[in-house]
Amino acid sequence: MSLGTLFSTEQIRSLPPKALIKHFNLDVKLEKEDESYKKHFPLGKIPGFIGPKGFKLHEVIAISIYLINSADPESKLLGKNAKEYAEVLKWLSLSNFELLPHIAKVFKPLTGAAPYNKKQVDESSEFIEKVIGIFEDRLANYTYLVSERLTFADIFSAALIVRGFDNLFGSEWRKAHPNTTRWFKTVTQQKILHDVLGDYKFREKPVEYVAPKKEKKQTQQPKKEAAPAAAAAAAAPAASSDAPAPKPKHPLEALGKPTTPIDEWKRFYSNEETRESAIPWFWSKMYNPEEWSLWKVDYKYNDELTLTFMSNNLVGGFFNRLSASTKYIFGCMVVYGENNNNGITGFFMVRGQDYVPAFDVAPDWESYSFTKLDGSNEEDKKFVNNMLAWDEPVIVDGETKEIADGKVCK
Repeated sequence: MSLGTLFSTEQIRSLPPKALIKHFNLDVKLEKEDESYKKHFPLGKIPGFIGPKGFKLHEVIAISIYLINSADPESKLLGKNAKEYAEVLKWLSLSNFELLPHIAKVFKPLTGAAPYNKKQVDESSEFIEKVIGIFEDRLANYTYLVSERLTFADIFSAALIVRGFDNLFGSEWRKAHPNTTRWFKTVTQQKILHDVLGDYKFREKPVEYVAPKKEKKQTQQPKKEAAPAAAAAAAAPAASSDAPAPKPKHPLEALGKPTTPIDEWKRFYSNEETRESAIPWFWSKMYNPEEWSLWKVDYKYNDELTLTFMSNNLVGGFFNRLSASTKYIFGCMVVYGENNNNGITGFFMVRGQDYVPAFDVAPDWESYSFTKLDGSNEEDKKFVNNMLAWDEPVIVDGETKEIADGKVCK
């Protein structure tokens, strides 16, 4: 009999139970977040588990412990006695509630996945150092967190701290934290994690915040006392040459206002059912081929992408750097495939018939290819609809690829 169903995403908290299911070869069905998930788990906590006879669990620690005990009630992964079991729970709680949230508060703003707030980033960075200090002290004298034997405390904590090594812990950080680095390398080479992470590659430098381009504000010239008319007339040519240049306008502003304001569409898309209401509204009231053009946008370097969440962060950063053009564009981009075998595609609606004025505000825009779409072509229209809805796989080089994640530029 099936043990149950695990609802998960590419969020890092889904990794430990997925690793356990694979390691113990458990008969657990893996499902993505869907309407039935939302019905059973109204808080939206990921992952969620449903077993026989309506048995339900949320919270990743509870789900993981249940899976371990279901696979092997005598498993030493939870410690060999009550003291070690308490130690395991201590490290699970520390990593889940103290370490991971603060890592997210640093890397998400840096990668464009969340608004940047320097004070928050700095404070969370300091707190991460305090928590890692606890790891460093413990691992100075022990191979693993609880004892000299691998436990689920190591598996779980290493799986969550992956986000730190993915984004923040460059070579200089690793030199300054040798115990944690040694432990992480050791644990991620254990089969249970290696099967889901593969050969982990460290980054050389941490991600850095790239502020979106901003138009420079013109400084107001101080007022001068009125001079005699003759002197003012003589000084007029020089004064005009020193006057501040007019504030530059976005090149697409010259096209004027469209029939339907794009902000009206963005509100409608955000608040209505996508397939039932938003998509019909888009084609009937928003998209006018004389005012807007449609473009398929593909990332050029898919072979360099690794984890799907990192690919999605890449999209978020790209959108963040398009902020100067958001009055003239709307788009959806998705990450398709799986870890270490994924790609990025999507569509944009752009004011006018040329994409360059809208996108060259972003320094990385040339990392993407742009193909014009025809709104009257059924295949192109179907692609746009799916980019709006994210509810069907994408076809890439004749292969069907599931959508793992995505973002909306609005």
